[in-house]
Amino acid sequence: MKYKKFENTIIARIDKGEDIVEQVKNIALKENIKFASIQALGAINDFTVGVFKTKGKKYYANEFKGDYEIVSLTGTINTMNGEYYSHMHLSAGNDQGEVFGGHLNKAIVSATCEMVIQVINGQVDRYFDEEIGLNLLKL
Repeated sequence: MKYKKFENTIIARIDKGEDIVEQVKNIALKENIKFASIQALGAINDFTVGVFKTKGKKYYANEFKGDYEIVSLTGTINTMNGEYYSHMHLSAGNDQGEVFGGHLNKAIVSATCEMVIQVINGQVDRYFDEEIGLNLLKL
C-alpha cells in the first residue's frame, strides 16, 4: 500500500494481496485520523460482507471468491472509547453484472484499489446501543 496526503485528503493505492480493511486501519493509525469519510473502487477476489438482522441483533456474513469489481466502497473512520474504529460498506459486481454487498469485514485486492480518505477536523466517538444492538455515533 502506498498513499499521499494533500492537506485533509489522502489518496491511497492498496495493492494486490492486501486486505482493504487492514490497510485503512494502518493509514488511520499512522496519520492519527479521528474522523474521516472513505470512498474507493478497484478489483477484489476474496471478500466477506455482512447483513445486520435487527430482530436477532446479529450480523450474518457472506463470503465471495472470484473476480469482482468494487462498484462502491464507502464508509467512515472514527473512534469508539477513544480508539480506532471504522465502518465500511462494499458493493462488488461479478462478470455477469450481479452485485453483492453489505457491511465490509474483509476484502482482498486482486489488482488494485484506489481510495480517497477525506479527513474531517474533529472527532466523533461511538457507543454501543443495547436496544438496537449496534455501535452508534455519539452526537
